[in-house]
Amino acid sequence: VQLQASGGGLVQAGGSLRLSCVVSGRASTRLLTAWFRQTPGKEREFVAATTWSGIGQDYGDSVKGRFTISRVRDNDKNTVYLQMNNLKPEDTAVYYCAAGDGSGGYHAAALPYWGKGTLVTVSS
Repeated sequence: VQLQASGGGLVQAGGSLRLSCVVSGRASTRLLTAWFRQTPGKEREFVAATTWSGIGQDYGDSVKGRFTISRVRDNDKNTVYLQMNNLKPEDTAVYYCAAGDGSGGYHAAALPYWGKGTLVTVSS
């Protein structure tokens, strides 16, 4: 299973960005996928997760009402999006997508597959 995240960049406070995570490989269409973020000196923070069907979703408290996770399946490939609206300077971080079979929920330790991060910078 491979994950590739993209879409980060520099945006002003109040603006929007959409991150993409392409999940490919065997059984990738049946994996729970989540977004996390991390800034230097801080623990990795859960942002959002979606089940493989796309029906079940959950969000971290700091992003509820502003971020939306969604997924599109195409044969053996998934693309999971994170639409981020009304961005705040405190949303600045490296964002990572991760995936797993869901047996351990969406705790970071339970997700064995990780992509490289994409940097989001929100200026005030």
